[in-house]
Amino acid sequence: MPDPVAMTAAPEDAPRLISSLVTAFAADPFIRWMFPDAEQYLRSFPLVLTHFAGGAFDHGSAFRTADYRAAALWLPPGVAPDEAALGAVMEEGVAPDLQAEVFGVLEEVGAGHPDEAHWYLPAMGADPTCQRKGYGSAVMAESLRRCDEGHIAAYLESTNPANIPFYQRFGFDVVGDIQSGSSPVVTRMLRAAR
Repeated sequence: MPDPVAMTAAPEDAPRLISSLVTAFAADPFIRWMFPDAEQYLRSFPLVLTHFAGGAFDHGSAFRTADYRAAALWLPPGVAPDEAALGAVMEEGVAPDLQAEVFGVLEEVGAGHPDEAHWYLPAMGADPTCQRKGYGSAVMAESLRRCDEGHIAAYLESTNPANIPFYQRFGFDVVGDIQSGSSPVVTRMLRAAR
C-alpha cells in the first residue's frame, strides 16, 4: 500500500473534511465530555468545527490526504475562530449544567495562545479506520512545511492525551494544561519557529 499523500484542500472540500474530522473525534475524551449524547455530538460538533477551524478553507491552510481520510485545519497568524458563532453553537448544543465549565475551558483556550506570531491548529484527525497508517503524519508534515517556510511557530491544544507523543515527534513541546471543573485536561503545545 503506498504512503498517504497530503495536499492543500480547496474550499469545496470543506463538507467532506468536516465529516472526516467528525469521525476522527468520535471517541475524543474532551469533545465527548462536551457532547456525550451521540445525537447531540453529530448535530453540534460539525458546527463547532466549522466555526472554530473553518477559516482554514478561506486562507488556503486546510490540508487533506488525497482520499480525504485525514485533515488538518490551520489558522494563519492573525486569524481567529468565529467566537460569536461558536458561542451560539455551545449555548444551544452543550447541556446547561455543563456550560459554565465548557465556557471556562474555551476562555482559557483563547487566553493561552503564545504572544509571538504563530500558526494555530484547531483541528486535525484521521478516520479511525486508517489511524496509525501514516495519514496524520502526511498532513502534519505538509502543514508544518508551510510554517517552516515562513519561520513561524506552530501552536495547538491536544484534547486527547494519546495524541501528545504524535505531536512531540513533530517537534511540539508541552507548555501547559487547561482544565475547568469536571473537564478532561486539554494540553497546550508549541513548536518553536524553525
